[in-house]
Amino acid sequence: MHWNTPEVGAEVSANGVGLLTLNRPKALNALSLPMVRALAAVLTAWRDDPAVQAVAIRGTGKQGPFGAFCAGGDIRFFHQAALQGDPALEDFFTEEYALNHLIFSYPKPYIAFMDGIVMGGGMGISQGASVRVVTEHTKMAMPETHIGLFPDVGGGYFLSRCPGHVGEYLALTGHVIGAAEAVAYGLADVVAPAEALPQAWTALQQIEAPNPQAFAAAWQRWMDGADWNRVVSAEACLLTAEVEAAFGQPTVPAIVAALEHTPTEGAAKTLEVLRTRSPLMLHVVLEQIRRARRMNLADDLRMERDLVRHCFQTGHLQRSGADSETVEGIRALAVDKDHSPRWNPPRIEDVTPEMVAPFFASPWPAHSHPLRALA
Repeated sequence: MHWNTPEVGAEVSANGVGLLTLNRPKALNALSLPMVRALAAVLTAWRDDPAVQAVAIRGTGKQGPFGAFCAGGDIRFFHQAALQGDPALEDFFTEEYALNHLIFSYPKPYIAFMDGIVMGGGMGISQGASVRVVTEHTKMAMPETHIGLFPDVGGGYFLSRCPGHVGEYLALTGHVIGAAEAVAYGLADVVAPAEALPQAWTALQQIEAPNPQAFAAAWQRWMDGADWNRVVSAEACLLTAEVEAAFGQPTVPAIVAALEHTPTEGAAKTLEVLRTRSPLMLHVVLEQIRRARRMNLADDLRMERDLVRHCFQTGHLQRSGADSETVEGIRALAVDKDHSPRWNPPRIEDVTPEMVAPFFASPWPAHSHPLRALA
């Protein structure tokens, strides 16, 4: 059976494996609303189909399958839709977050081949996988503060569960990590050589198993036989003690102050990055990660749905459309490409608690929240 669309290839192999291929290589497989809808429809159908034993997902690069996984959501669409008041923007985030929840709660093996770029929305469709495969080409990040947004798609949930204060560090800086760091931080399970991925994709279609549990065990045996490196030394990957301590501070100004008083190159570079991000959203993101640490995934996604509404329609600051941090951040990075966002307020020290707190007030009563059905 086939559910192919131009940007999402979907088929079930003879042995009952649902095979998904993101096919938008020129955009690094950035997720559009039609792609989100296609993935949700297919995964729901396969979840309920007893003939499907497992699901595997990959991206397409410029040279063919693999090479890139997914660079995130389609930020040019976000920009245009926000300026035009297009209601599809609201639909995108509601449906994307529901898709993230579907993947995290999927009852069958879900194997994500996270080769190349894995950022933003790409993390949302892979972090919930039962097996997360990275390669020497993996470039993983949640870089949303760079565009005046926050690490969504469940980012609060999975980043806050990284060891120590790595979650705060990755969320605030948007730092790009490779395979070894991803495993050390609990954001990947197995490192495979990129050249082995086509063979693995074929092997998935040759496993005969009577049920999803047996399939998962057989796939694990295959990976063990392939001798993929599932144990990566963490020593070189974890944050230095000084940077770790800084990101444990209670506020963004306190984090900055701690970095300023740390005479290391790593602290200086981190501070330089923070000074380029949206000051307002740095404060929001720190609060997001700290709150999410005490939440289950459904509650985190509901909070993030509230946050993203406020990012595009920040009524308490009398800002929306072109005046929002997010639209300005996307303009500077991807539209005008001047890389000079005009953040408001312009300095970390100018952000007040009164600016941050309303982001966490839901625009909807609980009974009509767009993600009320998530459990």
